[in-house]
Amino acid sequence: MKLFLLRACFLLAAFPLLGISQAHAHKPSDSYLRITGGGERLAVEWDIALKDLELLVGLDSNRDGKITWGELKEKRRSIADYALNRLSMKADGTDCQLKLAELLVTQHSDGAYAVLQLDAEGQGDAELIEVEYSLLFELDPTHRGLVLYENGPTASTHILSPESRTLQLNTAESSLWRTLLEYIWEGVWHIWIGTDHILFLICLLIPAVLVRRESEWQPVEAFGPACKEVLKIVTVFTVAHSITLWLSVMEYVTLPSQMVEATIAFSIIVTAANNLWPVLPLSGWMIAFFFGLIHGFGFANVLLDLGLSSTALAVSLLGFNVGVELGQLAIVLVFLPIAYALRHTRFYEWGIMRGGSVVIAVIAALWMVERVGNYSILPF
Repeated sequence: MKLFLLRACFLLAAFPLLGISQAHAHKPSDSYLRITGGGERLAVEWDIALKDLELLVGLDSNRDGKITWGELKEKRRSIADYALNRLSMKADGTDCQLKLAELLVTQHSDGAYAVLQLDAEGQGDAELIEVEYSLLFELDPTHRGLVLYENGPTASTHILSPESRTLQLNTAESSLWRTLLEYIWEGVWHIWIGTDHILFLICLLIPAVLVRRESEWQPVEAFGPACKEVLKIVTVFTVAHSITLWLSVMEYVTLPSQMVEATIAFSIIVTAANNLWPVLPLSGWMIAFFFGLIHGFGFANVLLDLGLSSTALAVSLLGFNVGVELGQLAIVLVFLPIAYALRHTRFYEWGIMRGGSVVIAVIAALWMVERVGNYSILPF
């Protein structure tokens, strides 16, 4: 087993050379709405993932598993009808009467997107812009509409969700504080719906209430050492993913999204396997730091795809990172007391430590197959 894990780590280091070009990121569904003021009229551009449009209006007419430009153009009317029935805007109280002007294609971190360039009758210097959005909310409660408003040097970002379908943009005011709060919540939400990040964190936390003695896991004798170990793991995981989140969002280091998402799945497999056969010459906090660097690149995709300006980017980055930490802290506060209370039981040893690690490793292995081979196996 030791040989397997060491080989696995070698493969991880060599992963960029393996060329997983067909894999898609395991990223929640988002669309990107860019509203630009300052001109004679508002300019509106809306990016919707082709995989979402395939679900909504059926783009792949010949069922060959590929969506061509011709198939996309054939569905232009259907796309416009479906999308524009789920987006409305007002400028200073007047309906903007959105119409599809151009249909283009662009790439985001998780694949190809249709770009809907919209004619909007709203005045470019409107002081109040109202947006009502409901794309995909009926089918996917995790879907988000990420809004970027720009007017010269001023920019603000906003998030629309099933719980918050409307947005009022007071264009005369800078709303960085609101942007900060929205991205704090988005960071919390990203952790809570990010099953892979949760399972990785739990893999790290499971052994925290145990200690290795004479090749056997034994329960810790006091809460203090367990709490100290958890704090160390969470802190270094935070430091590690903050480093790569910042490097990636600032575009100092960029990695293919497909590779990052597959490697995140791989990190869970290795961590779960190390719980069963602790042969890696690394402590829990070292594993948290090493793989935390990879998870940071995964967190960055949400912000990179929005195309933020420098000021909005800094605020969004800060808010998102704080939200991620708060989301992690909530998981720790729930998990740690329960794990500590159960650490003496055979249920914890066999059901949580061994059985739980096996289940997590199997799930992560299926994710890795999905992400490398572009398959859909699991419903989450």
